[in-house]
Amino acid sequence: MFDNLSERLERSFKILKGEGRITEINIAETVKDIRKALLEADVNYKTAKQFTDRVKEQALGQNVMTSIRPGQLMVKITHDELAKLMGGEATEINLKGQPAIILMAGLQGSGKTTHAAKLAQYLQTKKGKKVMLAACDVYRPAAIEQLRVLGEQVGAKVYLGLEESDPVKKAKDAVREARTYGYDVLIIDTAGRLAVDEQMMQEITAIKEAVQPQETLFVVDAMTGQDAVNTAKEFNDRLDFDGVILTKLDGDARGGAALSIRSVVDKPIKFIGTGEKMDALDVFHPARMADRILGMGDVVSLVERAQAQYDEQEARRISKRIAKNQFDMNDFLGQIQQIKKMGSMKDLMGMIPGMDKALKGVEVSDDAFKPIEAMIGSMTPYERANPACINGSRKERIAKGSGTSIVELNRFLKQFAETSKMMRRVQQMNFRRR
Repeated sequence: MFDNLSERLERSFKILKGEGRITEINIAETVKDIRKALLEADVNYKTAKQFTDRVKEQALGQNVMTSIRPGQLMVKITHDELAKLMGGEATEINLKGQPAIILMAGLQGSGKTTHAAKLAQYLQTKKGKKVMLAACDVYRPAAIEQLRVLGEQVGAKVYLGLEESDPVKKAKDAVREARTYGYDVLIIDTAGRLAVDEQMMQEITAIKEAVQPQETLFVVDAMTGQDAVNTAKEFNDRLDFDGVILTKLDGDARGGAALSIRSVVDKPIKFIGTGEKMDALDVFHPARMADRILGMGDVVSLVERAQAQYDEQEARRISKRIAKNQFDMNDFLGQIQQIKKMGSMKDLMGMIPGMDKALKGVEVSDDAFKPIEAMIGSMTPYERANPACINGSRKERIAKGSGTSIVELNRFLKQFAETSKMMRRVQQMNFRRR
């Protein structure tokens, strides 16, 4: 999402390249360029001006150490101010109450129903909560069915209440049901409209007053840019919500909504949607987002995702097999499946410092592993366990069965052999150090 902004900011910092110190003249040019970059990213004008004024004030008030160049100092100041602009620290979701009630609000098409289910999955897997979803959009039958299907997918109970047509009564019934059956969290999905209207605002306000939620989350599509910020302000003026879920942050929008919402509405972004899968919901960390905007990657989030999929027992088993030179295609396939669980390849690559720039214009597909999986799937159990036995006739059969060519298969077998050798070498080096 922030590719263009990252590029523009990098160009802005180059203005100071070669300068011995920061002066009123050279900082003015840099700050003007940063403001232009923010406006092009669809950041609210007032927000962009206040931001660059703070950056300028910070930069002129700094004594540049001889070991730090002015350009490097500007990167640090801009990073810190970007993090502050987006809220400074990650904001925890309030789960007090039995059950804790979370009310979802937003326009139609913002991803409200999908993100209700994503949030249920997050609370179940990351917080160990027993979650119920309530389908309180009584106007769109497809929304009720959608939530039922998604609830099934994430393993959360869905209160349908099909006989009830009053959304306020339905929400109250769902609270009673959740309380009776000992659910920790109740997430209430509500109706959206194509635009903000009086009937919609009255209805969502009435539901909020009736159920007294611990959290009211406004779900908004990041792809709508400044419209997202304006809609958030209108909702907040009437609803006084507690936080924002910003969806479609993996898209090609300019990113202005993520940078403007906190300063305009004064409510934190609590979660971001980063893909279509049910686990593509992340806690929003302003400092980590600032890292990514400035091309520094997000190694902390990458490590957290890896740890979430990390199986210590499996790691020990693989380690022993590598040491005994027994690492085979079954083990390799298992490692691929672990990586795939971590999220989209494009998102993972973006978390590695400098990788965004290296992959500029390169399409990173989630299907990248499919040919490899097909080749391994076309091998017999014996071939998977003994890759060295794969001769010419076996290669022909495997290539034909997997829909790949002999050239692709040869390349993969060579890479597998080299990877196995490298893993063994690394393990031997670690053993010697001990």
